[in-house]
Amino acid sequence: MEVRRIRPGELERAGEVCVAAYDPLLRGAEDDYRERLRDVATRDAQAEVWVAVVDDDGHDRVVGVVTYCPPGSPWREIGRDDEGEFRMLAVDPSAQGTGVGTALARLCEEQARAHGASGMALSSLAAMTAAHRVYARLGYERDPDRDWSPIAGVDLLAFRKDL
Repeated sequence: MEVRRIRPGELERAGEVCVAAYDPLLRGAEDDYRERLRDVATRDAQAEVWVAVVDDDGHDRVVGVVTYCPPGSPWREIGRDDEGEFRMLAVDPSAQGTGVGTALARLCEEQARAHGASGMALSSLAAMTAAHRVYARLGYERDPDRDWSPIAGVDLLAFRKDL
């Protein structure tokens, strides 16, 4: 597996991975969020999109994607000035449990350190328990003071880690 910046020819596949990973957790009210998940090109223009790829008969196949939100990115939600933040960490259902999510989260931590951050913050749906286990293994702790709700009925849990 290789983790690197997304390439133009991978935008559509990365959007498919995001939707496939999040779809079981979304209800009809979040249809517009599916489109945000699919719109990797906009995120890459306004933040940094990174992918995990595996070799598939001589071609790179995207199996994971994450949006790292550097300082000044409009994609930041809860990150403070001294923190990095990442969003929309998604792993293809066929690759879940293989270390892809961990590799992408660690990459974001490296990016945050490079930007001078002393911590990392992120939000997650309460139902994303597999992701929460990854975050716990990486040393993230719940930060309930920053829990929030972008729309009625969608409650996000906040997590934080010192870098």
